[in-house]
Amino acid sequence: MTENADLPLGPVMLDVAGLELTPEDRKRLRHPATGGVILFARNVGTPEQVRALVAAIRAERPGILVAVDQEGGRVQRLQEGFTRIPPMRQLGHVYDYDRNKACELAHATGELLGHELRSVDIDFSFTPVLDRDIGVSEVIGDRAFHHDPDVIARLACELIRGLSEAGVAAVGKHFPGHGAVAADSHVALPVDERPLSEIENEDLEAFRPVLGDLEAVMPAHVVYPQVDPQPAGFSRIWLQDILRRELRFRGAILSDDLAMCGAEGAGTPDQRAATAREAGCDMVLICNQPEQADAILEAQADRPLSSDSLHRIERLRARPTEASPQRINALRAQLDHWIQGCLLATA
Repeated sequence: MTENADLPLGPVMLDVAGLELTPEDRKRLRHPATGGVILFARNVGTPEQVRALVAAIRAERPGILVAVDQEGGRVQRLQEGFTRIPPMRQLGHVYDYDRNKACELAHATGELLGHELRSVDIDFSFTPVLDRDIGVSEVIGDRAFHHDPDVIARLACELIRGLSEAGVAAVGKHFPGHGAVAADSHVALPVDERPLSEIENEDLEAFRPVLGDLEAVMPAHVVYPQVDPQPAGFSRIWLQDILRRELRFRGAILSDDLAMCGAEGAGTPDQRAATAREAGCDMVLICNQPEQADAILEAQADRPLSSDSLHRIERLRARPTEASPQRINALRAQLDHWIQGCLLATA
């Protein structure tokens, strides 16, 4: 047990350098402002290696949350020894000709994904993507279930239920919708000129039905100037007035990566973190920029999570569940049949 065993979760989620912890990683993990770690492809090898890395992280900071982007398709960090899941748009294709089958597959995908995360002691994945695939955003594209918000909500609901059966929380992204802008917020600041009424009647219809089942939401680094000149992740209008009050969302709000170009307009790294939290984010992410992470940690050292934020963040912790080998094998067989069909369709 380390000297940090009794430290509560802090408001910052960061990354680590590689397959094993460095001295610098260990120092950041022990910082009082640290509350979570997100793993990337560079951190991931075999399931045994991932399990050992997570154990090392938890040894440095007991109680820390560990997350990953494990959506399927282009965004799947855990690969070797894990099920390779098709992009979520493939579920949308199935839905177009067999709704019941698509819902069954979405549920099985969520359940298997959750069990595989739990097998290496990861708490949750940043999934599902609730953006619409309307042929505009390449960075979203086939990560989205569909263009129809009702279909997105139905499939996401089943995926969320599957995750929950495996004891894993779901994080919906990118509120209020990233699909209608061409720019990639990793490298630019997208601007969505649509009025609020259009966003509400289209994009938010994918979020609204599942908000009660989500433990967290990640807002987009997108500006919707007819609503607020600030990107959604830094906007009290989007996070407090609309998400909290109008839509009555009670889960956690986790910022998107503050190192992305879409966040740079909010100032220096420490200013971005402060603005995001003031707008309503419970936890902020800083990835792939260790110097920025250090600046944010120091600036947030005397700004602990409120009791409400801490309660919301704690609900992201994975719950103990048991799944028989037979159940896991049945899920893999069910998905393998679908996956082989996807491969044949694209051959």
